[in-house]
This record gives sequence, structure tokens and C-alpha cells, in this order.
Amino acid sequence: MRRRQFVSALAMGAALGSVGARAQQPGRVYRLAIAHPTAPIERMTTARAPRFLGATFGELRQRGYVDGQNLTVEPYSGEGKPALFPPLAVRVVATKPLAVLAISNGMTQAFKAATDKIPIVMVGSDPLGSGLVSSLAHPGGNITGVTVDAGVEIAGKRLELLRQAVPGAVQIAYLTSRAIWNSSVPGRPVTATRDAAKSSGVTLLPALLDVVDEAGYRRAFAQAAQDGADTMLVGDDAEHYPRARLIAELALSNRLPALLPDRSFADEGGMISYGIDFPDLFRRAGNDIAEILGGAKPADIPFYRPTRYELVINLKTAKALGVAMPPTLLAGADDVIE
Repeated sequence: MRRRQFVSALAMGAALGSVGARAQQPGRVYRLAIAHPTAPIERMTTARAPRFLGATFGELRQRGYVDGQNLTVEPYSGEGKPALFPPLAVRVVATKPLAVLAISNGMTQAFKAATDKIPIVMVGSDPLGSGLVSSLAHPGGNITGVTVDAGVEIAGKRLELLRQAVPGAVQIAYLTSRAIWNSSVPGRPVTATRDAAKSSGVTLLPALLDVVDEAGYRRAFAQAAQDGADTMLVGDDAEHYPRARLIAELALSNRLPALLPDRSFADEGGMISYGIDFPDLFRRAGNDIAEILGGAKPADIPFYRPTRYELVINLKTAKALGVAMPPTLLAGADDVIE
């Protein structure tokens, strides 16, 4: 970073910190609840947070909200069981946190049903089409946040990148939940991927999760291999992210070159990832939380939509799978893991 940019960044950070500090009430401890559909509770703490959630905590620290000092973070997990989301939301709302970070549409729906007062910062997909808000620019109500929707174009781009890496791929498994696969709403990633596959003349095979646990993933991969899949696309499901290492290991053991939705999967051994910059999104969510803790209303905070994308290639995994990455693909990567 150039010196002028560095100095500007420092000044901006100091300004943000002072704004946050001015909004805080001296001696007050702010309570934030975090609800994830699958992640273990211990993985939602500041000490053991994954990369994307660490960006939220980092932004909060920069804004003057520090866990263990003037901030208390209370993590909750849906344990991969959607039936648990509504009672969990009711239980959390009863504790009266100042704000809730709800990760996934299902978790946000549960909190929306449980409260119209406590501010909810959502990280999920298509909040408008899902009926969670009436406008992205002016959400109204008690929900704001960030949307992970990267537009339908990313489905075609992912398919294109996978076929560049494995030119002979014609049977491509798609890893997602059965509920998402059965959805046919226009503009959803799975619908756009189906359309892109049809246009490219390849067959998209469902590799479906009925239960989001290790056994469920093993069954889905075994089904993909049995159906004759030669490669795999992993969907954007929030449930996949805490299991990035498991998915990478299963792709390798089943000899399935896979394209994954986020660099955290490539970091854990996945062959190639292309997707939005999740730490950037979660950093934005942290900014929304800081604004709300400082007195802003979620109704007045616009939803943030992704603008940054990363292509990451794990060359070690590619070699283990016998995939020779084209030089043009390597040259276009944001990062290559040797």
C-alpha cells in the first residue's frame, strides 16, 4: 500500500473508531446474539471464529466494541436442524439482546417470526424475494444486513471455470439441500446453474442433503459417484461453510474435482473456488451491527450487495486429482495455493 493510501486508511480507521466511541454509553456492556444454522457454538466465539466471522468481530473492534470489554457475544447454533430454528429464536429473543446476527434465510425467518422489535442483521440470500423485507434500499421494520446474491451470472461463470479446469466434464454433480434443489424460483443460484448447464450441453446431477451432518454429506458424495459424476459444483448453502474441510476431503477421496463457492474451501483443500469475498460481506455486517448498537435503526440501513469476487486455485489438490490447470486459468487466479 502506498504511503498516502496508508495514512488515509489510518485516518479513516481513527474516524470510524471515534464515531463508534461517541455513540457508546460509558460503562455499558452491549449484548450481541449470533445465530448460525449449523456451526458449533465454540466456532462462533471471537477466539475461534472462522475467517468470515472474524471479519465481523474485527470491524466491531475497529468501531470500539470489544468482546470481553464492552461487548458480550452470545452464540447459538441451529445444529443443522431447521425444526430447531423457531424455538431457538424465541429463546434468544426472551434474553433481550440489543441485536441479533442471523446467518441464513431460515434463521432470519425464525427471528422475524419471533420479534419485530429487536434489530436483526441478516446474512443470507434474496431477502426481497424471500419476503423478509419490502425494499433493499429502505428495508423498513427491524431487519437489515447483507445479501450473498452475486447475480445469476456467477452460476455461468462457475460452470465455465470448472469446464476450463476439467475440459472433458459432462456429468456435473451439484451439492445442495433437497429443499433448495426442488426450488424453481427464477434468479436463485440453483435455477441459474440449471439454465447454464443446459446452455452448455452438460448434465447436472443432484447430490442432495436430506440431513446436514457428516453422514448426510457422505451419502451425497457417494450418490454423485454412483451416478457417474466426473466433477462437482458446491452450492452456496450456508450449511456448507462450517464443513469446508469435510467437503474438500470427500471431493478428494471420491476423485471428484470440485468448484467451491468461497476461498475458505480452497484453504481447506478444495481444488478451486470462485465466489464473493465473504469476509468483506461479514465486515459489512459488523458495520451494520456497530451502527445499530450506536442507535441507528435497521429500517434506515440499506442492504449491502457483493461487488468483489475471488478465484483461488489449490494446485496441490489439483495435482492429487490429476487435473492439469491451464496456464490461462492460473494467470487469472487471485491466489494460487502451492
